[in-house]
Amino acid sequence: MLRPICRRVACAPFLLAAVLAAPPAPAQTRGSPQPSASAAPDSSHAQAQHYVVLVSLDGFRWDYPQRDAARHLLALGKQGAWAPQGMLPGYPSLSFPNHITLVTGLYPGHHGLVADRFLDPDRQARFDASDPKALTDSSWYAGTPFWSLAESQGMRSACLGWPGCQARIGGAAPAYNLPSDTSLTDQGRIHQVLDWLRLPAAARPHFIAVDDPSLVADARRFGPNAPQTRAAVQRSDAFIGELKAALDTTRLPIDFVVVSDRGLAKPEGVWISLDQFASLGSFETIGTLLYGKSELDRERLYNQLKHAAAEFVVYRRKNLPANLHLSQNPRAGDPVIIATGPYALRAHSAAPEETPARGETPATSAPTAGIDGLDARTQPEMKAIFFAAGPDILEGKVLAPFENVNLYPWLAHLLGLTPPKTDGSLNILSGTLRDGGGESGNDSGSRAPAPANQEH
Repeated sequence: MLRPICRRVACAPFLLAAVLAAPPAPAQTRGSPQPSASAAPDSSHAQAQHYVVLVSLDGFRWDYPQRDAARHLLALGKQGAWAPQGMLPGYPSLSFPNHITLVTGLYPGHHGLVADRFLDPDRQARFDASDPKALTDSSWYAGTPFWSLAESQGMRSACLGWPGCQARIGGAAPAYNLPSDTSLTDQGRIHQVLDWLRLPAAARPHFIAVDDPSLVADARRFGPNAPQTRAAVQRSDAFIGELKAALDTTRLPIDFVVVSDRGLAKPEGVWISLDQFASLGSFETIGTLLYGKSELDRERLYNQLKHAAAEFVVYRRKNLPANLHLSQNPRAGDPVIIATGPYALRAHSAAPEETPARGETPATSAPTAGIDGLDARTQPEMKAIFFAAGPDILEGKVLAPFENVNLYPWLAHLLGLTPPKTDGSLNILSGTLRDGGGESGNDSGSRAPAPANQEH
């Protein structure tokens, strides 16, 4: 295994040589050479299309590339398109909801994953992104993930660690699927992508989604401005440079797209516990999500909290601001608490000897040094990155901040697929395309239906 220091930018040429020359990675870190049983060979139409490799760098904040001179990402932006002021994640700006938003084109309130952990009051069941059973249960999700769209239209797809790939959402699963594995090295990720792209034409995936979670752990532990996080930025940037060089060796027409799910902020102050201001005894809580047993309880708590502290505002769910896209989803709880700044909120400040419920924060712990979940429109630290270059993308295109739901119709256009109606519109990114977006640029951008157990 390569020494960790050789993941830095200065070692990129040597690591690329090692990646291309090294023997295959251990079997446990490689995808099966056989596709899933339900996968059909690429259609002739699919084989004639270009390729998209979509990479997410978890928690990679919009300002890291320029702040830390991430030369490979900045070079990618100059070769194609980028958003120097960032891309707006959906609310809440959490990892699992926004990874699903990126590949469905739906806001979290519309695809159903309203947090990393939440309660569905209609089915009286909890979702937890750390629970393997929940991850494989497609009934939690709405929309058509991009890999399902591709498979349903005769085009093979592949996933490497991307959240949601484990479930059969939208009627199809990716032909090739390797679950998230934090032990997988950068070299292993590059090897896997190359393996898929070296398959025979009829078996080769044209859409590959890769999630790289390596940076976010350092940013959470040490904070977004810490030297350890800046070093992690350099490692992630080196990975992008190595992967781009490896993709170039295939000589395939590949559009290379690098995004992140959200950024991170340094919290101000200590924990703010909601039960300091009101009794939550009649509520089921997950994080700051509040689920009351009756309308009387919900209205009582709203009245007790609405002027309780400057660090948060409280809404009845039906009165949430429209740009949060949560008012029709009971999974968001009621009332709904929104932080007004980079504040660490939680429901309970239980006695230290008490054991917190699953998904709750131990009372004695301090907030992590990096927090997320805030509204990117008021907290710019939450904004994500967007870089893209390839044969279908114009060179030197600089974009104003845009919502991440618009990525979906743009990806569909790159691959010649017909997308369903979503919350996004191709019009937003059509200016980056060599063909201008064609007739697809006139899409309506209306959203897909939510799960049957949600009210609309």
